[in-house]
Amino acid sequence: MKVVVDAMGGDHAPQVIVSGAIEAINEFDVNIVLIGIEEQIRQELNKYKFAQERVEIIHAPTVVGMHEPAIISIRKKKDSSISAGINLIKESGYDAFISAGNTGAVVAASTINLGMLSGVERPAIGVVIPTLKGFSFLIDVGANTEPKPQHLYQSALMAQVYMKEVLGVENPTVGLLNIGEEAGRGSGFMKEAHKMIGERISNFAGNVDASGVFKGEFDCIICDGVMGNITIKISTGLMESASALMRREIRKSPLAMLGAGIMKSRLNHIKKLVDYSEYGGAPLLGVNGIVMVSHGRSSTKAIKNAIKATIGEVEHNILSFMAETFSKN
Repeated sequence: MKVVVDAMGGDHAPQVIVSGAIEAINEFDVNIVLIGIEEQIRQELNKYKFAQERVEIIHAPTVVGMHEPAIISIRKKKDSSISAGINLIKESGYDAFISAGNTGAVVAASTINLGMLSGVERPAIGVVIPTLKGFSFLIDVGANTEPKPQHLYQSALMAQVYMKEVLGVENPTVGLLNIGEEAGRGSGFMKEAHKMIGERISNFAGNVDASGVFKGEFDCIICDGVMGNITIKISTGLMESASALMRREIRKSPLAMLGAGIMKSRLNHIKKLVDYSEYGGAPLLGVNGIVMVSHGRSSTKAIKNAIKATIGEVEHNILSFMAETFSKN
């Protein structure tokens, strides 16, 4: 298996990208293609000892900035690590692409260069989220910000396939993120989406109120890209703020510090459960290729785990199952 990794994508590239790739080849049965500015990649690789035959470098001379407009950057920078990397997986021998770079550019380049799976009109980014009962799959978290009801229906189909074939959940339930649990809640768009998903999706369990996202009562949670992106970012910000507040208050009291020391292992376990780097990346579903989007702030561990998640998609032949599902619907 050969996974293409954007060495120039993210806030800490290429350092953490290269170190994450090295950790991945040491732990997993995978070969890595690092694409980006060759000189910078080699400078980072020189810091490590690794099996040289398992790492390939492909030079891509330009970089898409994190805040560049997606479409403009793709049109003007066809030799960037994002565009060139995505084009690679159209060729035989390259199985998947990972980037912690400009998400909009990754979505645009994947849509334009790879095309869509038959029956899918718009791509969607899904993310595994921790819940009180394990985990759920939230989709979309930023790829499609102005969907139509049928796009949410297609996201529901893709989420069910991903949960079953990659994450091993049989008969995953589906919920629609809305402003209340009742079927008649929300805008006309939400009501139409609810009706369409309810009529066509097995195991549709109705609306998910925002307060229930992390309760674990739904395996798949469907929403538009704006709502999903806001949900994830508010949740991440809340966890970071709560953690900072807890540390600040604990430091004010010797007794609290003693209690925190006693609880350290449990607190670390909770921290691990909600740490995005444990999940690595978010699959971009609907395009005709395996593409993983990682957080711009990704650490070495996050990149390694993104590669791990991508290996799972390839090994479970997710594209074939997606194509088969849409051929029947």
